[in-house]
Amino acid sequence: MKEGQFALEASNENNSAWKTHIKREKELYSRTGDIRSPYERDYTRILHCLAYRRLKHKTQVFYNIGNDHICTRMEHVQHVESVSCTIAKFLGLNTDLTKAIAMGHDLGHAPFGHEGENELSALRNENGMDRFWHERNSLRVIDKIELLENSGRSYDNLCLTYAVRDGIISHCGEVDQNGIKPRKEAICLDDFNTPGEYQPYTWEGCVVKISDKIAYLGRDIEDAVRLKFIGFSELRKLNKISRSYNESAINTTVIMHKLITSICENSTPENGILLSDKYNSLLNEIKDFNIRYIYSSTKFEVYKNYVKSVIRSVYEALIGMYDKNDTFANLKRLGRDYPMLVSDFTDFLCKYINKDCLGDKAVFYKRYKNEKIYGGLETKQVYAQAIIDFISGMTDRYAIEIYDELLKY
Repeated sequence: MKEGQFALEASNENNSAWKTHIKREKELYSRTGDIRSPYERDYTRILHCLAYRRLKHKTQVFYNIGNDHICTRMEHVQHVESVSCTIAKFLGLNTDLTKAIAMGHDLGHAPFGHEGENELSALRNENGMDRFWHERNSLRVIDKIELLENSGRSYDNLCLTYAVRDGIISHCGEVDQNGIKPRKEAICLDDFNTPGEYQPYTWEGCVVKISDKIAYLGRDIEDAVRLKFIGFSELRKLNKISRSYNESAINTTVIMHKLITSICENSTPENGILLSDKYNSLLNEIKDFNIRYIYSSTKFEVYKNYVKSVIRSVYEALIGMYDKNDTFANLKRLGRDYPMLVSDFTDFLCKYINKDCLGDKAVFYKRYKNEKIYGGLETKQVYAQAIIDFISGMTDRYAIEIYDELLKY
């Protein structure tokens, strides 16, 4: 095992693509005496944004809002950060970039995990749009939605570096790959049409991509056991897999340790970020086990129907208010019955529409200097996208609060 093999490939000042890596769509305000690197600054901007805070109340796999020991989306992100930074440090890559990508990679996840994502896809399809996928939505969140107050007390977009943005949209860990290598060209990130369509542009992004899979497989099994979601017969099958690889157990600790070590032992700049054949096979067997006995379980059916009802009810309450000329008047009337929903949605909407649409509200939003992504709400499709953005940012808990408000009337 040779430490530091990727030191010459790291994203730093010695890398020929460094200026491309740290390029921002718009310059950030500067601070006197700031000691952070561009990637450290990205990391803290993500850490401070509201979308990151909400991850602690978003489902990872199991909706179990009353059980503090079940993995949430925030905990998953921390697992990915831990795994990826351990690997990146050993290989000699830039851990600041690795941390920033890992921290931001799931900011665009919907409430209720992949079931929420599926329902938002259905809503997009009904409005003539392609499907919702969280990697692209994570990029949308960091580029268009999330705002931070700057030194001039104005709010603006996060404006992260290209390398971090690229690592986030290209992190898809669902595709079975071994020997991941970065692509050679910097592309427009809007060119991504499907998850995993392009490899990351940096080696650090490649490390986060494989770490995402390592982080979730073992923890999902642990949670399934804790919730008695899988029983004795499934555990026997898992133990059989374990014995076939001469492993005493398959749990979060064992999976992470063995797979991290294998990557560190086998990865080279020539062959890519690589697991041994043995541990790549183990990884895929565990993934197949999870798909069959956890992710595809009929036990999720009631939950799926509930998620669909929550998300669709919120959407339908708001979409019916669209009128090219009188949307806000319609929303105001709706607010008499659903004050929390309408107040929060209106506040969200006003941050992203043109000033001349705000009327007497303009004074309250003059500090928002961010991109006005909904323009003047010229079409119903634009308005539908605003609702989908609003819903995708919800936590499970908040979505249920809104749903409960709708149930009262």
